[in-house]
Amino acid sequence: MNITHVGIDLAKTVFQVHAVDETGKTVVRRQLKRSQLLAYFAQLPACQVGMESCGGAHHWARELAALGHEAKLMAPQFVAPYRKGGKNDGNDAQAICEALGRPTMHFVAVKSAEQQAVLVVHRARELLVRERTALVNQVRGLLAEFGIVVAVGVAALRRRLPEVLEDGDNALPALVREVLGELQERLLDIETRVGHYDRRIAALAKEMEAAKRLMAVEGIGPVTATALVASVGDARVFGNARQFAAWLGLVPRQYSSGGKTRLGRITKRGDVYLRTLLIHGARALMRHLEGREDAKSRWVRAVHERRGFHKAAVALAAKNARIVWALLARGSEYRVV
Repeated sequence: MNITHVGIDLAKTVFQVHAVDETGKTVVRRQLKRSQLLAYFAQLPACQVGMESCGGAHHWARELAALGHEAKLMAPQFVAPYRKGGKNDGNDAQAICEALGRPTMHFVAVKSAEQQAVLVVHRARELLVRERTALVNQVRGLLAEFGIVVAVGVAALRRRLPEVLEDGDNALPALVREVLGELQERLLDIETRVGHYDRRIAALAKEMEAAKRLMAVEGIGPVTATALVASVGDARVFGNARQFAAWLGLVPRQYSSGGKTRLGRITKRGDVYLRTLLIHGARALMRHLEGREDAKSRWVRAVHERRGFHKAAVALAAKNARIVWALLARGSEYRVV
């Protein structure tokens, strides 16, 4: 049995395995329990093992690589076209195995445990930020029910809420004041914890040489830099800067046919978190362009005049993404022109 390619449909407890030989003939089609997976692959000769990039995939890729196999991860949307028949574990594993052998397939770089550890900090912080946003919006909505309107944003509520609670003339019922006071304490607790993660990320950025180089780019701070370094890993897996920007979903959606090119809005594919950080950083930078005469600032101002603030911010985020690729792939330093 000469196995060359293996596809694994990952799950929590039961894994489906589909293997083929050098002629493409199916030689293995079976289920394995979680406790059996590594023992099974330990007895196989070195081969290519493909999996969809999903929860736990990077862990299994590292474990299989340690056994001498060449583990490769693929985005689920690239695997789906190779599925034959209905969706089940057997057909999914077969589709993964077939997609693995395609010469034009795009693969996802396997993350190290250290990279995933950094991303754990980011995910915990992101959860708190979402919780804070939901809390702020709920408090603003509750106050609006009593005719008190607070401006949008965390800072505005942080300033206004203590004044509202202390104002005895706004006719707020005692029960409402009590509940809003509890929500205020919860908001302060969340902000304290967000600040704790911000400091931890800042410390990580100082320890990561690549992150320090990225922070030299305007609009990229410790949060964005560490998230990029931890998520991307080896930027050389992307052939050029545009491929990296496309991976982030920052290139125009294309619908071209018959020699006619049609470009639309950005695709919004790929990592939503990284794309959001880059766009937020670009928006912040655009508010401080006055007096800056470097080439990038002049270019952004021209795009802003032609296309408006938001489109210029996305264009700047795409440009920063290409700069990030160059810095990571070539190991160079950022220079303002």
